[in-house]
Amino acid sequence: MSQKLKTILLFILWAITFYPVYPDLVSTWLNHSNNSHGILVPLITAYLIWQKKERLADIPIANSKWGAVLLIASALLYIVSTAGAVTVISRAMIVFSLIGLVWFNFGSAVFSALKFPLYYLIFMVPVPDSLYLAVAFPLQLFATTLSAFFIQILSIPVYQEGNMLYFVQTQLEVAEACSGLRSMMAFLMLSVLFAYIMKKNRTNRLIIVVSAIPLAIFANLIRVTGTGILAHYYGGKAAQGFLHDFSGMAVFAFGFVLLFLEYTLLDKISRKSDEQMKNH
Repeated sequence: MSQKLKTILLFILWAITFYPVYPDLVSTWLNHSNNSHGILVPLITAYLIWQKKERLADIPIANSKWGAVLLIASALLYIVSTAGAVTVISRAMIVFSLIGLVWFNFGSAVFSALKFPLYYLIFMVPVPDSLYLAVAFPLQLFATTLSAFFIQILSIPVYQEGNMLYFVQTQLEVAEACSGLRSMMAFLMLSVLFAYIMKKNRTNRLIIVVSAIPLAIFANLIRVTGTGILAHYYGGKAAQGFLHDFSGMAVFAFGFVLLFLEYTLLDKISRKSDEQMKNH
């Protein structure tokens, strides 16, 4: 049996091994808005790997024992986590076992070339419910408090009680979905991608990744405040349904544009700095 055929069979076996995880994972992507960005991650990874096809063709293939160690350890953790119903670990092992498989079959040089696209797959693993619940409620209160403040600045009477906003004719609940955690994870995923494609400048890369969190909070604040204004003028129903969902998409698009502008600005500053150093 040729080496190529053995490699194909190993990857098929790897895919079959994790079959029990796929249905629930895909369902989480499609049905839970907090993790909907996860469905884009494998597509982005596939594109990043495809971009490296010419470079990969020039790299000699070799086996790596460290890849085998990682693959075996990931398989064992997958078995234990599946038996113990620890969903987040069993899902994460899809990523780490794939890394081990690539490292073992193709060697350290190929793994080094594919390191970022492979590690980027970790963003496809949904946030554990326990972590989400722990973080979501403080973010809910934070978004509610600031939204109430800005709504009052606009001379709209509003009373806050917990995560509830009470207007003269209606009331609005700032639910978990409006905590901003969804945007935070999505923006973090995008910011890491921008940092990767940015000209190699560690400071700028760190800035764009760290800025994803306040940017997500800012974008979500605009959404909640805007929803509150709609509720005041047009009633609670106007702030729900299609308009509520559309506002989420619009604010995400707005945040993405801001993130892209930040990336463009930082990259331009970095290039200009490099040119000045060359001229001197």
